Amino acid sequence: MGTMFRSEEMVLCQLFVQPEAAYVSMYELGEAGIAQFRDLNPHVNDFQRRYVSEVRRCSEMERKLRWVEGELPEPPPPPKPDRCSLSPREINILEERIDFIESEIQEITRNARNLKSDYLSLIELRTLIEKMQTFFQDHSAQRKISASVQIYNNDAVLGHLGFIAGVVTTARIPAFEKMLWRISHGNIFFKQAQIDEPLKDPITGHELQKTVFVVFFHGEQIKLRVKKVCHGFKATLYPCPATYKDQLDMLAGVGSRIKDLELVLEQTENHRRLVLTNIARDISTWMVAVRKEKAIYHTLNMFSMDIVKKCLIAECWVPRGDLSTVQKALENGVKASGSPIPSILHYVPTHEIPPTFNRTNKFTRGFQNLIDSYGIASYREVNPALYTIITFPFLFAVMFGDVGHGILMTAFAAILVIYEKRFTKIKTDNEIWNIFFGGRYIILLMGIFSIYTGLIYNDMFSKSLNIFGTSWRNVYPDGVLKNHSMLELDPKTAYTQTPYPFGLDPAWQFASNNIIFLNSFKMKLSIIFGVIHMAFGVTMSVVNFNFFRKPEMIFLQYIPQILFLLLLFWYLCLLMFMKWTMYSAVATDDALGTSCAPSVLIIFINMMLLKNAEDKPPCKAMMYDGQAQLQKAFLAIAFLCIPVMLFGKPVYKVVMAKKQKQYQQGVETGEVAEKEGHDGGMAEELITQCIHTIEYVLGAVSHTASYLRLWALSLAHAQLSAVLWQRVLRMGMGEPGVTSIKLYVIFAVWAFFTLAILVLMEGLSAFLHTLRLHWVEFMSKFYEGQGYAFAPFCFTDILENEDDERKAAETNGGPPE
Repeated sequence: MGTMFRSEEMVLCQLFVQPEAAYVSMYELGEAGIAQFRDLNPHVNDFQRRYVSEVRRCSEMERKLRWVEGELPEPPPPPKPDRCSLSPREINILEERIDFIESEIQEITRNARNLKSDYLSLIELRTLIEKMQTFFQDHSAQRKISASVQIYNNDAVLGHLGFIAGVVTTARIPAFEKMLWRISHGNIFFKQAQIDEPLKDPITGHELQKTVFVVFFHGEQIKLRVKKVCHGFKATLYPCPATYKDQLDMLAGVGSRIKDLELVLEQTENHRRLVLTNIARDISTWMVAVRKEKAIYHTLNMFSMDIVKKCLIAECWVPRGDLSTVQKALENGVKASGSPIPSILHYVPTHEIPPTFNRTNKFTRGFQNLIDSYGIASYREVNPALYTIITFPFLFAVMFGDVGHGILMTAFAAILVIYEKRFTKIKTDNEIWNIFFGGRYIILLMGIFSIYTGLIYNDMFSKSLNIFGTSWRNVYPDGVLKNHSMLELDPKTAYTQTPYPFGLDPAWQFASNNIIFLNSFKMKLSIIFGVIHMAFGVTMSVVNFNFFRKPEMIFLQYIPQILFLLLLFWYLCLLMFMKWTMYSAVATDDALGTSCAPSVLIIFINMMLLKNAEDKPPCKAMMYDGQAQLQKAFLAIAFLCIPVMLFGKPVYKVVMAKKQKQYQQGVETGEVAEKEGHDGGMAEELITQCIHTIEYVLGAVSHTASYLRLWALSLAHAQLSAVLWQRVLRMGMGEPGVTSIKLYVIFAVWAFFTLAILVLMEGLSAFLHTLRLHWVEFMSKFYEGQGYAFAPFCFTDILENEDDERKAAETNGGPPE
């Protein structure tokens, strides 16, 4: 957790690496993911860089592997956990193997397609011959036309009639027949019959509906026209005998060839399946190896080449704590290559702003993502994610406080946490699932805190838990209770004056003023939590001022801001505590009785308006002596803090700039002073500080009111839960003659709406409101968020990003880039 307090210290390093040792060193750095390399060749075209041929080779191997993967009947198994790099010789062997595999599969696929095309033609021919026997049947005369057919120049003619037979797509039959009728002026006889079973396209594998046809015509000229029309409609023509005997002979020969082809196709498919099965075991591992090599050469293209020393020069940002890992990777590269020249790691002093890197684990990653979604922290400033681990689930639970709903949320998150290794292996594109699984620890803490606040509210599915009994006693006899539906309990006589041990007394469940009491209780709590949260955020700015060596900002910004907040709004919270402790139903002084308890809100409004309230005996307008004078003093000090916030920082910068000019000597120092004085002009600083001051002063009021959402959503959640209990579950149970089936249905309806509305919808609403309270009300007090994220050269991130881009491209219907 200590590393989350602020981002890690980054160092700009310069690496001098021999070309033969660069590959192994970069592989180890890619596995470690600790170095963000800078492009030292920004003006060099990608196609003119040193390792462009290696990148092209890797891209080609990746393309071939993707094509082979697309031919697999099932998704390949995940890659083997191999952290050893491949040597250039092994990469060459892998490239040759991939080329051979691609050629082999292409040859098998090409042969299979040719065989399937021949098989399709034979099936069509067999169907055509079978249908021809009905086409040549004259049903009116009950005789066969083929009896008088003669053969002339391989064309079947009936007297002077000829015919052409073939197969065409069923969808083209109407237009096909119409075109034949037009080109022949009606001098043809057209017969057709649809093939019952759909045929598979040998290339696409799609099912095709086809129809066999025979066209009878007269003359060679019409014959040529018919053939042209058949060619235009992509019809397949087959030579078909006219006599019945020849048709039977051809049918037998076609059937024999079909059986032979079926056997050959089966053997070919088995061989193809065997080859693909053997490849499937290793294709994922090969793909990862090729992608890693491609990423290595992409990164090496960012290096510059020292021609004199014949070494590669690189610059990278590295966390200071990981410098030893970088040095070890360079040494391992030198050992693997056998180079006598060692690689050198050199620190480069710079005034550039380093990237922001917050080291996280599986527990803190979700909270850090919440902060980074608002803005990456400036370099080395305080990281709010550390405190968000507690404040986020707690403020969520204030709005979502219910023991039952908290148990449901905790159980769901606990399942995700317990079986996280199993769920991690499941790769899915479902964004909702990925969000829930990524925030499983956030949900777990939100559920646990919701159980705690639910116990404080004594609320479980809108019902109270009677754990410690009650601190109220019944003062009415049984006869009075039977004749009255609602009675009042006097705190003087009915209350035992013993506070309930934990949470709310269950007696409030039956009180007619339950909502009024909870309204007051939760509203005051939300203001107290809000002021504490904002005061903590303002105080966190002191940590930044101390770290960045700006002690003057503590006096010019922090002290006036915290005074303004505490003297006004924390004083409001103190009045609430005073009212709770000073006034009582059993007080001996009538001025301190419950009937004389003043409205804290009215007191605060009168304080801001400098308005004096009048005493109404026996009640006093003020809660203590000297309150009016103290409130005026608080108000005066708070308003005096505003000009300090407004003019303090600009005046200080102008004074320091003038002092710096007086002490600096020489032309160079004068130019620097002139630039600094110009950049930090009084007008610009005053405008900027004026905006910040107005934002803080108005924000102190609006942000305090914004925390009332804790009260509003908590009350709404409790009332929705009560409505579901009373209007769904209780009404169904209270009806006479309720059966088990009816009770089951009623409970199912109640459970569905509880999960869908109260847990999911209300939970999402409370989550978003909590997020806003952290991003706006809390983080705006000290968080700049002007940094940029640390993006190291990491194989894990590269592979995940490539997979996400590929899935997104496939989802959008385009090829992956």
